[in-house]
Amino acid sequence: MEQLNLSENEWRRRLSPAQYHVLREAGTERAYAGALTDNKADGVYRCAACGLELFDSADKFDSGSGWPSFTQPLAPDRVTDHSDRSHGMVRTETRCARCDSHQGHVFPDGPPPTGLRYCINSIALEFRSRKDAAA
Repeated sequence: MEQLNLSENEWRRRLSPAQYHVLREAGTERAYAGALTDNKADGVYRCAACGLELFDSADKFDSGSGWPSFTQPLAPDRVTDHSDRSHGMVRTETRCARCDSHQGHVFPDGPPPTGLRYCINSIALEFRSRKDAAA
């Protein structure tokens, strides 16, 4: 997969201020504030920064956390994991493998089959329904 490396000025031009804060500065949107948290439509979730397909709706579940949650990425090479020791915690940050944009965190408290919970900022994603993609 070809990497997308842009200057921070270019990212600022492409993204809204709120998206830039989450995607490029590893911010977090408020729980239950995101447009995709309760989305139950069939389709694919893409990185809002570069468009790489990251998660499938078949792997989405209601975690009760206030953020879209998935049991796994679309493919293992779509996201990268990084140690995050910010805010006095030890967590695993998840980033887009193509553009290195912050997506959220992965926790070991998800349902089967993986036991993982990819807790992703809604603003870091774009949804594309399979119905629209087929049209």
